[in-house]
Amino acid sequence: MKNTLQIAIDGPAGAGKSSVAKVLAKRLNCIYLDTGAMYRAVTWLAMQQQVPFDDLTGMDQLLKNLQLEFREEDGVQHLYCNGMDVTEAIRSTEVSANVSAVAMIPLVREAMVAQQQKIAADCDVLMDGRDIGTTVLPDARYKFFLTASLEERARRRYLELQQKGVSVDLEQLQRDIALRDQKDSQREVSPLVQAPDAELIDTSHMTFDEVVEKLFHKIAK
Repeated sequence: MKNTLQIAIDGPAGAGKSSVAKVLAKRLNCIYLDTGAMYRAVTWLAMQQQVPFDDLTGMDQLLKNLQLEFREEDGVQHLYCNGMDVTEAIRSTEVSANVSAVAMIPLVREAMVAQQQKIAADCDVLMDGRDIGTTVLPDARYKFFLTASLEERARRRYLELQQKGVSVDLEQLQRDIALRDQKDSQREVSPLVQAPDAELIDTSHMTFDEVVEKLFHKIAK
């Protein structure tokens, strides 16, 4: 097996993991793997095919036929699910409301983790998610746990959705994120938890560029 560079960034919803990870990966010249998007794609597909999340036989069949591919297009990473570009579709509020339930299903996690570990064994990667440092890449050379206050995370997500033309209520968004935190932290399979050897970084009062620079210098040195 190659001696690859592995960087793990974990943290709750809205902490800015994905945005930071994308920029950081480019600066470090390594592959960025959005693991959350993979679970969102499974959730989206199950909803599209009307497969109940508790139908394990149906979910198992869906996973066996699932083909996920990340492609770089015009400098932006797109995710294709069975040949269809689902980059925007998987960010819908419906998918967001259900992805935690799907991520709790053991057979779904096993399938996704196996894919993620295979990619990490073959090339330098930076992954972000909920359980990268604890489950997916427990031996990663660099581990970070990004967080921010609930209010700040809701504000960021609100602005992000507004820019995309999606109308949402800030207070409802805050409630949704709090519920997501609870689900992610209390699930039995690979719960959201800071790895003992991960560095905690609270981004509540940091700009995006400050977070990127902080992580970059910690890795580069």
